[in-house]
Amino acid sequence: MTIQILMPALSPTMTEGKLVVWNKQEGDAITPGDVIAEIETDKATMEIEAIDEGVMGKILVAAGTEGVPVNAMIAIVLEDGESAGDIDMSEVSGTAPAPTVSTPAALTPDALAAPGPVIAAAGGRVFASPLARRMAEQAGVDLSGVAGSGPNGRIVKMDVEAVISSGPRASVASASSTPAPAAFTSTPPSADVPRLPTYDAIPNTTMRKVIARRLTESKQFAPHFYMTVDCEIDALLATRKKLNEKFADGKISVNDLVIKAAAIALKQVPAANASWTESETRVYHSVDISVAVAIEGGLVTPVIRNAQNKGLAEIASEMKDLAARARDGKLMPEEYQGGTFSISNLGMFGVKEFAAVINPPQGAILAVGAGAQRAVVKDGALAIAAVMSCTLSVDHRTVDGAIGAEFLAAFKNLIEDPLTMLL
Repeated sequence: MTIQILMPALSPTMTEGKLVVWNKQEGDAITPGDVIAEIETDKATMEIEAIDEGVMGKILVAAGTEGVPVNAMIAIVLEDGESAGDIDMSEVSGTAPAPTVSTPAALTPDALAAPGPVIAAAGGRVFASPLARRMAEQAGVDLSGVAGSGPNGRIVKMDVEAVISSGPRASVASASSTPAPAAFTSTPPSADVPRLPTYDAIPNTTMRKVIARRLTESKQFAPHFYMTVDCEIDALLATRKKLNEKFADGKISVNDLVIKAAAIALKQVPAANASWTESETRVYHSVDISVAVAIEGGLVTPVIRNAQNKGLAEIASEMKDLAARARDGKLMPEEYQGGTFSISNLGMFGVKEFAAVINPPQGAILAVGAGAQRAVVKDGALAIAAVMSCTLSVDHRTVDGAIGAEFLAAFKNLIEDPLTMLL
């Protein structure tokens, strides 16, 4: 029996990906552990390893194809004794019956949360990916009138986009249907206006598309509010200098000290180390800090796990390794997923102060600006001090103002008296 190779879900949020390259071609022998293809996700390029032994019988999705839905059939492997004639072309062309969900009782929360479940509509069999359904709801598209181009006739993102871009359409939901809120329309204002200057059209990568979608959702659904504190860092800089004189294996950065201070502050104020769900607020026992790292074409947030229990030398060494592999696109999904709090530092670019967008489902993110000499008042007199502005963006559903202020006070005390981090 032939073996179907499906587009894997390489992260919990992945709904589609780009098939970058095939390492095996039709007719090539395959053994378990062979790298057969490379897939570009929202954060990195990952390798797909073969599980079964056989021969590559047919490649269904060409290298370089973008927007391949999770669970779409991308290739067929022939087992021992099989030939190309054993491939069921009805499955490949999408004419074979699609799986259905027999009763609503079968739709458990876990099933609905899984990538790419196929669901039968009550008024007829409509098979669509979760992303396609969400886009259709927002744009007022009736999926029963949309032809699917995915596996087994499944409606995917590009099918809905084609309907939306076609202008007036017969598939718009009837007037008796509840209209989609205008604020959530999936059709942005057109950029094609007269007299635009010449430009370079740079195709959006999978990473940029996912970043755009997640940050848009964050601003739409998480009610942000912002709190800023100024921290004097002369003592921090002096402590860092002394530590680096003793740290033979590398250098401790200001950002490493910020990570350590944030981790301790979250341990002192655990209510700030939380995230929102519709049924509960989750207050985490471990402080897993996502640190924003700029890479070519986007942003990735490797995670320092259990940061509250790690020393500065360990944080510095781990952060250096994670940042280097993030820029090379070599991070594993578990290394950039599952953080409980984020830090974004633009101080090295001279940015004085900024407010970051929360990284869902986290409840807060700390934006760190550049340390610079400023005039301050000490004991009623003007003085000069190195000052660093830090802004906390907070999801008000999870963290109230008082808790955010308590966290910032704890963070400021640790930054301004860095020796207390060692207690």
